[in-house]
Amino acid sequence: MNEIQSARDLEGDLELSADTVVVGSGAGGAVVATERALQGDRVVVLEEGPHVPAALLGKMRPSESIRHVWRDGAFTVAIGIGDSPSINVTMGRCIGGSSVLTGAVCFRTPEHVLHHWTETLRLRDYTPAAMEPYFEHVERAIHVEEVPEEMRSRSTQLFALGARRTGLEMKPIRRNTRGCNGCGRCNFGCPHQAKMSVDLSYLPRALAAGAEVWSHCLVRRVLRKGDRAVGVEGRILDRRGRPAGHLAVHARRVVLAAGAWHTPLLLRNSGLGNPERVGHHMTLHPGFRVLARFDEPVQGWQGALQSGWTDALEADGITLISLFVPPGVLGATMPGVGPEHMDNVRHIGHLAMFGGILHDEGGGSLYRIPGREPLAFYRMTRRDRARIPKLIRAMAWAFFAAGAREVFLPVLGLRGVNADAFARLDLDRIPANRIECASQHPLGSAQMGASPEHSVVDGNGRLWGMEHLYIADGSIVPTSLGVNPQLSIMAIATRIADRMRLCRKAIL
Repeated sequence: MNEIQSARDLEGDLELSADTVVVGSGAGGAVVATERALQGDRVVVLEEGPHVPAALLGKMRPSESIRHVWRDGAFTVAIGIGDSPSINVTMGRCIGGSSVLTGAVCFRTPEHVLHHWTETLRLRDYTPAAMEPYFEHVERAIHVEEVPEEMRSRSTQLFALGARRTGLEMKPIRRNTRGCNGCGRCNFGCPHQAKMSVDLSYLPRALAAGAEVWSHCLVRRVLRKGDRAVGVEGRILDRRGRPAGHLAVHARRVVLAAGAWHTPLLLRNSGLGNPERVGHHMTLHPGFRVLARFDEPVQGWQGALQSGWTDALEADGITLISLFVPPGVLGATMPGVGPEHMDNVRHIGHLAMFGGILHDEGGGSLYRIPGREPLAFYRMTRRDRARIPKLIRAMAWAFFAAGAREVFLPVLGLRGVNADAFARLDLDRIPANRIECASQHPLGSAQMGASPEHSVVDGNGRLWGMEHLYIADGSIVPTSLGVNPQLSIMAIATRIADRMRLCRKAIL
């Protein structure tokens, strides 16, 4: 069995050959690499970030985790344009990609979304029935299971109580875990390796099948001969993250899986893809949280990080989903300065939290600038902007119905408010630049579709007009999903790997 290798330990350049080279080791890349290696391909996986073993990551403080495996120390931002909030977009930069940082939530692509893809976008092979075996295949591989109610934190229990009283039906969440004990640290490294992220569930199988996995490899462009991809090239990164030796992998097939944030840059650097679509129409699932202070102790960090959700507001493009974060991280986000801030921090043990995301329409754009990262902008549609107050009100009133004394809203500079003050608050008039917003789900910046005029890749993930070049990550998801995308990305990647197998048979 091969081991994960670090290119920065080499002296000089790195030149390899393979049947399939995969750029990115996250949810999409790990899946394609594993499936192709199991089919007998010589596979090379290239990852920009480091390899931080799950056991080591689980011992780190949240601040250490952010420093070592989060891209830009979790400070990546999509700048809001017009009446749009700026959005903090968090992603992984390590072996395993963002799957290492998720809350392990696994939703299948909602059927109404698949129906839109098949009927409106003419992606005929993406019916619920056609995708069923791919969902099942991935769910077995990563051990998807339902979170039992007894593992819900008190924070989620209180929200569920208020939700019932305000007419919102709560449902259990399914997650890719095995042996979870509800320590609530999923986003920062599981101390028990109970979260079956791809570094634990897929990549070991790829390695056992002969794949090579390399860290500290920054791919800059796709190599091609005419209309055929023949490999990739880039730089090895040294211990300070600076470009060092030259990197080149020659391959019969190239798979880009650098995520919705960076795959468009690779295409642009390589002069590939429909320029009107590459890097545009990106969706983010803009997310908002509400905190609530109760008289009783809550200790919301005790229990599964994410365990319950509701689609009761799905018609409005809103999904509400439980979450909590470690106390040290939460304390840093509390409002106030000096004594006021300290007073709010002292009440962390009495705080509950819930979150919500928007099924957005795709107002994100990425632009290449000097350096390694893109410049990102996001213009929220008028319809999505009007949904923010409704999302916040739904969470706040649920908490008040459960007995909360005050709520802390995602509004910069706003102190905690009680029910009477909240009823008087005109959320619709609060400027967007005062609204705190976050995202963990960038999608759709290199969308798949039925024609090269309106998409970047076809329904099999193949770049229009280019042979042997595929994309298999969140960038090709054609619309917002309204739910966490991990399972959707992995199922689509499995299907793409399957299409590669059939294509190879046809060639042979």
